[in-house]
Amino acid sequence: MIKQTVNEGKNLAVISYLTFVGLIIAIIMNLEKRNTFTSFHIRQMLGLVIMLSISQLVEKYLNSWLGTVCWFITFACWLYAFYHVIMGQKKLVPYIGEYFQEWFRNVR
Repeated sequence: MIKQTVNEGKNLAVISYLTFVGLIIAIIMNLEKRNTFTSFHIRQMLGLVIMLSISQLVEKYLNSWLGTVCWFITFACWLYAFYHVIMGQKKLVPYIGEYFQEWFRNVR
């Protein structure tokens, strides 16, 4: 990937990982520029938000311990992705990052 693309999109990519509101802001601001680095990380964070929602549903309706385990897995994936966005790298979330890219391929 071109270093210029990473440098231009890094700030929005970092913002997308901060909160759900940050994700929405990054999506809206990336509509105009269409930075590929930012789009990659927006798709990763969308998947992480879904993982977080699922873990909360599991905790509430199925099993509190299982939901907590799911939450910790989601948090570890978020830390992994956040570290790599800070480093300026396009690294998929382990095991499921490919699916996030495929499911949200229309998010550009």
